[in-house]
Amino acid sequence: MMTWLLIFVIVAATAASDLLQAWEGRRQGGVHSADGMGRHLQRWPILLSIACMAVSFFAFIAALRTADMSFVVPASAASIAIETLLAAWLLKEHVNTRRWIGALLVAAGVALLAH
Repeated sequence: MMTWLLIFVIVAATAASDLLQAWEGRRQGGVHSADGMGRHLQRWPILLSIACMAVSFFAFIAALRTADMSFVVPASAASIAIETLLAAWLLKEHVNTRRWIGALLVAAGVALLAH
């Protein structure tokens, strides 16, 4: 039970981090200089994204204490399916059929791990 809770934390924190990075990147545009990078790293979505990634990392390390790597790594790949859904829903990205199928296959693989 603890392992699945940690997997949930990994997936949620990774998805939140990637979503925040994508959102801020689109909002501000690209970073083209060292000064631009410094300003970019001071924005709250990027700082929150870094915090989410730290949570994901430490949950991953904790999950490796409770389960084998051969389980934790594939199970944490559920973030791919969640991120695809969030990209389409929140970021209004066009997700083509091939990507939806890929996300569904990843979700099916994680579901197989649960049994």
